[in-house]
Amino acid sequence: MTPAQDNILREVTRRHFFQDCSMGLGALALTSLLGGEQASAAPAIAKGGRFPAKAKNVIYLFMAGGPSQLELWDYKPKLVELTGQPIPQSYIEGKRFAFMNSSHGVKLLGTKRKFAQHGQCGTWVSDMLPHTAKIVDDISVVNTCQTSLFNHAPAKLFMNTGSGQFGRPSMGSWVTYGIGSESQDLPGFVVLQSGPRGPRGGAVNWGSGFLPTTYQGVPLRGQGEPILNLTNPAGIDTAKQRAAIDAVRAMNQIRLKQTGDDEISTRINAYEMAYRMQSSAPELIDISGETQATLDLYGVSPQKASFARNCLLARRLVERGTRFVQLYHTNWDSHGGSGETLEDDFPKVVKDVDQACAALVMDLKQRDLLKDTLVIWGGEFGRTPMGENREKTGRNHHIDAFSMWFAGGGIKPGQTYGKSDELGFNAAEDPAHVHDLHATILHLLGIDHKQLTFRFQGRDFRLTDVHGNIMTKLLA
Repeated sequence: MTPAQDNILREVTRRHFFQDCSMGLGALALTSLLGGEQASAAPAIAKGGRFPAKAKNVIYLFMAGGPSQLELWDYKPKLVELTGQPIPQSYIEGKRFAFMNSSHGVKLLGTKRKFAQHGQCGTWVSDMLPHTAKIVDDISVVNTCQTSLFNHAPAKLFMNTGSGQFGRPSMGSWVTYGIGSESQDLPGFVVLQSGPRGPRGGAVNWGSGFLPTTYQGVPLRGQGEPILNLTNPAGIDTAKQRAAIDAVRAMNQIRLKQTGDDEISTRINAYEMAYRMQSSAPELIDISGETQATLDLYGVSPQKASFARNCLLARRLVERGTRFVQLYHTNWDSHGGSGETLEDDFPKVVKDVDQACAALVMDLKQRDLLKDTLVIWGGEFGRTPMGENREKTGRNHHIDAFSMWFAGGGIKPGQTYGKSDELGFNAAEDPAHVHDLHATILHLLGIDHKQLTFRFQGRDFRLTDVHGNIMTKLLA
């Protein structure tokens, strides 16, 4: 340590650090570091906005690209019967599609997949999901999900933030802002990615928007160094690293006292978390201690990064107190063009996730974690009952009725929520808009979605904006 750094540390004593940091969200960040979640949670939600939670953690399995519900969950024998016939104009009049002109006679497309009822609940599942079919008594399938945007990047943003506009906080950020995290050595909101590329829109999907950046999602790599440049450079041992961080913290603390800028508190928090993660993150991704039975359950190869490995890491993260874990897997975009077909590429991506998703639910259940962990599966939208005029079979983006499933954390298991019409185009019973999904997820976490707000540019914002109804039939 240089004499200058030593002088700074002498000037800002331990007593001053604890005494002077009690301002705004800086105090929340510090309290979270020192004493856990409780004090950091209170100011985020208005009085009466908290109640006993049924879920403590969330694992969100995001299928980026829009899975076809008609090939997986929503069985439509009438659609199969009418394959090749023009869809009635009453369905599509005034509708907009991403790559389809509704004024030209588009034709209905029934699935070629075989469906059967599974479990004691009799949930319909296609033959593409043999592993997930085994857990239907533990999940709830929602076939009437709806969204407002039909292009990938805006729709992903909408599903994650409740808005198609950049700059809004993601759901994981809202949750960690509202109730904090139980983990002292890992971020409260972690993102894991797999597939041929990242999701369209990138980091804005897990950004903190106008919330302090301490609440943004932290992407971790599933293999190798969890975060690039996390390890100490050559010649720097733990003591030297600690001394450097203490010096930087002291300088940041002086600046915080001068300005009251919340982002300086975030910077202090980030340095401390990075220091602790130098040991906690490598331990997290080291799965050598997992049993062979567990690895086989997920279908994990110890030497290979994959969605299955990320599912196992998600379980390990919630065990260690991380509040919100989001997995992105691409690519589900099955239009029927080159490289995007229902016959070839779609079965491959389904196979990538089927075993691991089922394993995650089973593993959480056998470890008594499922009751406290809300598991969510779905994409940004679904797929049309009509085919596209391309060289191979495919479907367009569809926002009026698509499927997601939920498990654990206060969800009533073994049910199919909602019903779409006989062609699978519109929600016929119990529509579930994105805002309703968000309101329900927050409710399960013990949060009144109308009370979790943040004042920005002269108005109060919330995840559900001015919308959202709790889906009471979905709850246990």
